[in-house]
This record gives sequence, structure tokens and C-alpha cells, in this order.
Amino acid sequence: MIVSQKWLAKLSVLAYIGEYGRMIYDVALVTLKKPPAWRLIREQLFNIGVLSLPVVAMTGFSTGLVLAAQSFFQLADKGLAGATGIMVAKAMLTELGPVLTAFMITGRVGAAMCAELGSMQVTEQIDALITMAVTPHRYLIAPRFIAGVIMMPLLTIFSVFMGVFGGYLIAVYFFKMAAFSYFDPLPHYIKNIDFFVGFVKSIVFGIFIVTISCYKGMSTKGGAEGVGRATTNSVVICYTCILFSNFLITLGLNIIQEQINRLFI
Repeated sequence: MIVSQKWLAKLSVLAYIGEYGRMIYDVALVTLKKPPAWRLIREQLFNIGVLSLPVVAMTGFSTGLVLAAQSFFQLADKGLAGATGIMVAKAMLTELGPVLTAFMITGRVGAAMCAELGSMQVTEQIDALITMAVTPHRYLIAPRFIAGVIMMPLLTIFSVFMGVFGGYLIAVYFFKMAAFSYFDPLPHYIKNIDFFVGFVKSIVFGIFIVTISCYKGMSTKGGAEGVGRATTNSVVICYTCILFSNFLITLGLNIIQEQINRLFI
């Protein structure tokens, strides 16, 4: 009996993964066949992007302050204080900018998506849409998916800018570094691959946040308690996927970059 329960648990996980993959396929299919109305996409662009600017700005700015302070304290006694700007920009571009932005969007947008769709599911509003010949994937998920994929890179760029700006303020006005010492080394050490890594991560994270939140919302059961449980689960799953995919993308892109460099050396 215990063995059978373990196998049933494993099969249920596989079933969830299959349903999740099928949902992504259906959303992509209906989007390519007939994109959702512009007003729906515009509303989600505003909700995901514009309304997230304050929290993304505070996150990026405070992270830049901490990075600059830590870098300066660690490097100043070694005569490497001029590398403070490089440390801040590199970390924000490749790691902290995309990850922390994704965390903030998960908490602010992903949880709201899951709760909204979950409430619609338990109150049978989604069933009502189906009876009126409205495709839920096109009407509810596709606008969020398109908006999430568009806005996540833009929010990440904004977060990186705020981080570099915050690092500049504390390095120049608190630690009394020269402004040129902070910015001049950046073009020599920040490569195109750094921008590409941050861009790819932001796209992948945006897809995870929207699709996981929408899937958990659409599969909610159990009334108000089920909505709360689904929202909590969606946030935890999003965080987990962001962290593990961040490692895999970093590892994979750096290996590819090494192979490309060897080919041209």
C-alpha cells in the first residue's frame, strides 16, 4: 500500500507537468492563430509593467547600494577600488537584476494572477465563459503571457539601471570615488554576452511566472481556502523554478561562450 501511494504521488506530479505543458501549448496555439484583443494586452502591460516600476526601482536601487558598499570595502585595501563599478554592473546585469526583478514580479503580479483566476475558477466564471464560446486561454491567459514576456526584460533593464545608479551614488558621494573611476572601466569589461545572459534570463523568468501562476489559478479547487493554497503554491514553485533555471542558464550560456571563444582563438 505504501509503495503504491508513492507511485501514485509520482504519477500525479507527472500529470501536473503534462497538464502544464499542454496549457503552454494551447496558449501558444491560440495566440498564433488569433491574438487576443489589444485592449486586453494593454491592460496587462500596464498592470505588469507600469504598476511594478516602484517596487522594481526600490529593489534595484537598494541592491546597487549594497553591492557598491560591499565591493568598495573588500577592494579598497587591495588598491582595487576602481573595480567597484564593474562589480556592480556585472552582478546586476547577469544575476541580481533578473533574479530579484523576477522575485518582485512573482510576489506582486504572479500571486495576483493566481488569486484572480483561482477565484474565477471556484465561482464557475470560467465555465460561464466556455458556455458563451469564449476560449479561456485566449481571453485570460494569452494577454498575460504576451505582456509578461514583453515587460520582464524592460523591468529588468530598469532594475539594472537603478542598481548601477545606486552604486554610483554611494561610491562617488559617500566613498569619494571619482566619477570616471566608476564608469570608465565598464565598456572594457562589460561584454555583449552579459547583456544576452540577462535578457535570456528575464524572458525565461517571465514565462515561468505567468504560466505557473495562470496554471495554478485555472486548476484551483476547494473554494476560498483552495485559492489561498493555490496562490501560495504558485509563488513557491515560481521561486524554485527561477532559482534552478538561473543556474542552468548561467552554466549553459557560459559553456557555449567558452566553446565559441575556442573556435575563434
